[in-house]
Amino acid sequence: MSLDIFLTNNLTNKKEKFIPKDKNNVRMYVCGPTVYDDPHIGNARPVVVFDILFKILKNKYPNVTYVRNITDVDDKIIKSSKENNISISELTKKITQSFNEDCIYLNCEQPNHEPKATEHISEMIEMISELIKKGFAYENNKHVYFEVKKFKDYGQLSNKKLDELVAGSRIEVSDNKKNPEDFVLWKPSETDEPSWDSPWGKGRPGWHLECSAMSKKYLGNEFDVHGGGVDLLFPHHENEIAQSRCANDSKAFANYWLHNAFITMSNEKMAKSQGNILKIKDFRNNKSGQVLRMALMSAHYRQPLDWNDKLLEECENTISKWYNVYLNIKTKLKISDEILKPLLDDLNTPGYIANLHKLYEKAAKGSDEDKILFISACNFIGLLNETKEDWVKFKKNKVSISENEILIKINQRNDARVNKNYKEADKIRDDLLDKGVLIEDKDGKTTWKFK
Repeated sequence: MSLDIFLTNNLTNKKEKFIPKDKNNVRMYVCGPTVYDDPHIGNARPVVVFDILFKILKNKYPNVTYVRNITDVDDKIIKSSKENNISISELTKKITQSFNEDCIYLNCEQPNHEPKATEHISEMIEMISELIKKGFAYENNKHVYFEVKKFKDYGQLSNKKLDELVAGSRIEVSDNKKNPEDFVLWKPSETDEPSWDSPWGKGRPGWHLECSAMSKKYLGNEFDVHGGGVDLLFPHHENEIAQSRCANDSKAFANYWLHNAFITMSNEKMAKSQGNILKIKDFRNNKSGQVLRMALMSAHYRQPLDWNDKLLEECENTISKWYNVYLNIKTKLKISDEILKPLLDDLNTPGYIANLHKLYEKAAKGSDEDKILFISACNFIGLLNETKEDWVKFKKNKVSISENEILIKINQRNDARVNKNYKEADKIRDDLLDKGVLIEDKDGKTTWKFK
């Protein structure tokens, strides 16, 4: 029996059965990176979370359109280009490439569309003009603002009421506004900032507008799923709903809103302002992307995930163990809904990983068919995607000790054991372990392998 997909919808604060608007064309939009600096582990979480959702939807429906934008015009980008003495176009091109390399490293599928904000300015100007014409936006001093009070459903997503919004709290304060809660759709550019011609003078769009304009172009006025980090829920996603519904005369924008929780380090949110940033690219030479991917799936997407060395070590050890039953398969088996059940229930990745452990135990004792099922189930969420040879080679290359040094250390340890100097023997074992070498004593012999 085919099982349904259930998703926690932040628009209703309920877990709901997923019913697409058109089962022959499921549509999903996810907020992508602002390309001002190399992406960090916190940025990687939504990339992996919504990659998994993309896989689940494709498993159920014949056509899924996945759009993830690139924000390449923004205050942070302008500031970073000045600080690094690099042109904006050079900076955004470099960081976009770094982001795409990170996605490949994390074994994420490419979305169907990856539109850039700067390539859709005309669509944004058109939407602003429509909002002014319909009385939802106003111009003042070359700025254009959305008048929040005109949209009666404002605050429905974030569960905020207008009278609870405090001016200056994540809201830009400006004398150009009629009301403190109004948000900018267009603003004039400084002489050294990117600018485009518009009916309101040379300038650039507000950040919130780009996703409304690009989702409309690629997915239509209404679509199925909108995703992003929980930090985008207010005001970004709230503002998207307001401007899109008003411009498009639609009763809905996206039907299901999903937000992943933060990644923390020592229970503090990972953020540049906290000084605890770990860039994805800095892991590439010493950790397989599979390890990071598994770590990012180790907690439910709606729960905070604390990032630490122990977590990475556990994930690496698990994947190494799983490679013990690896077979190089040409045709993957279709995974049953019974195995996929946790993923179908609001992307419960820890539950699915528990299923993988059970499949591994069966594969370790069973037939090649059991192994193929296990590998296919791992492949479904982007694990065991490289051959065992590549996995071992990567681990071997990152080990900072030669084979000759390993053998010398083992002989020293054997001598220490003969002399009953067990403290020294244990120290040598631990030193080797720190360098990625696992030793095992069996039948009077000591063998070693890269862990």
